[in-house]
Amino acid sequence: MSPVRRCSRTACGRPAVATLTYVYADSTAVLGPLATYAEPHCYDLCAEHSERLTAPRGWEVVRLLDGSAPARPSGDDLEALANAVREAARPQERAAGAGGGARAADPMEVARRGHLRVLRSPDN
Repeated sequence: MSPVRRCSRTACGRPAVATLTYVYADSTAVLGPLATYAEPHCYDLCAEHSERLTAPRGWEVVRLLDGSAPARPSGDDLEALANAVREAARPQERAAGAGGGARAADPMEVARRGHLRVLRSPDN
């Protein structure tokens, strides 16, 4: 038996990405992320069949987003992480020397920690 669950639609062998459940009492079809376990009264659907899903007349389709799945990091996220690591690894005296001129030129800046700055209130 294959560890990958397949689409429940006849003659479709694509991998399942969503689970369809009917709530007969509410006349609702609920399409959500792939369930952890295959249930007897639920249907696993591939991406194509889940996108084209329609419900019977008078029924409502509820599409649940998969908020639990971690978002894949983008290039900007990885670059920001690398810059934060470089900043944290820099010795304090070198960081003070490199940014000392800019800090002295800004009279509003009271303190700095990494990329965060504490600014003086404009009222003072």
